[in-house]
Amino acid sequence: MIPELSSPSVCMRDPQRVEEIIKTMQKAGTSTIQVISDFDMTLTRFAYNGKRCPTSHNILDNSKLISEECKAQLKDLLNTYYPIEIDSKRTAEEKLPLMVEWWTKAHTLLVQQRIRKDLLQDVVKESDAMLREGYQLFFDHLQEHSIPLLIFSAGLGDVLEEVIRQAGVFHPNVNVFSNYMDFDETGVLKAFKGELIHIYNKKEGALLNTGHFQELKSRHNVLLLGDSLGDLTMADGVHSMENILKIGFLNDKVEERKTSYLNAYDIVLVKDETMEVPNALLLHLTSTK
Repeated sequence: MIPELSSPSVCMRDPQRVEEIIKTMQKAGTSTIQVISDFDMTLTRFAYNGKRCPTSHNILDNSKLISEECKAQLKDLLNTYYPIEIDSKRTAEEKLPLMVEWWTKAHTLLVQQRIRKDLLQDVVKESDAMLREGYQLFFDHLQEHSIPLLIFSAGLGDVLEEVIRQAGVFHPNVNVFSNYMDFDETGVLKAFKGELIHIYNKKEGALLNTGHFQELKSRHNVLLLGDSLGDLTMADGVHSMENILKIGFLNDKVEERKTSYLNAYDIVLVKDETMEVPNALLLHLTSTK
C-alpha cells in the first residue's frame, strides 16, 4: 500500500477495494489513465493560515472591478444559497433549481458591471488564490506522462485559467469545461457563453462535451478529484470506463458530511490542504515496477 494512504487525514470505507483498483490501474499502464478534477477547493486551497481562500467567483467578486453595491448583492446571494449547497439534509434534486437561481443571478450582476477582459490578469495577481501545496508536481507529472487532465468547474473559466497560467502549469494536456465570459469587440463582458455549469449539473456538462471523451476513448481508467457530492458525475461522459478511483476533499462541515463522503468517494481527505495523496497515487500509477 502507498504510505501516504495511512496519513491521519485519509479515511477510506473499503481500503482493500482501493488497493485493488490501484493495482488494476497500474497494471493497465499510463496510456489508459485520465484525470478529471474539480477546480475550486479541490485543486485550490480551501484555507491558508486559518483564512478562507477565494474561489474563482470570489476572486472577481472581491476585486476592484466590482462596485461596492454589487459586492453587497453578491454577498447576500452567498449567504442565502451557500448554506443550501452544503445542507446534507436536502437532496440534490431539491438543491438543483436553487443553484441555477444562484448562478444565474450572480452572472447577471457580473454582466451589469461591464468587466474588462484586459484587467482579469491583474485581478488574479492581486488575489489570495492559491493552488494546493504540491500542485507543481501534480501538473508537471501529468504533462510528463501525457496524461490528460480535464478540469471541470462550476466557477469562472477565464479566471481559473489565469490562476493556472500564473502558476506556470497550464500545460497542453490540460482541458477546461467551465463558465466562460463572452466579451464584446471592445473587450467588455456582455454575457456568459453556452450552457450554465453549476455544482449539480456536471453530469449534463460531461455528456454535452462528448467530443472530448471520444478523443480519449482508449483511456478507460479515471482518477477523479472533487470536493462536493455533485463532482461525482464528472466522469459520466467517459467511454467504456473500466476503473474509477474517486478522491474527495472534505474541507468544511466535516462531522455532518463525513458519512456521505465516505459512502460516495473511495478516499476521503479531511482538512488536507495538499496534493500529497493524489501525487503519491500518480507516482505509483506511473511507476513501471
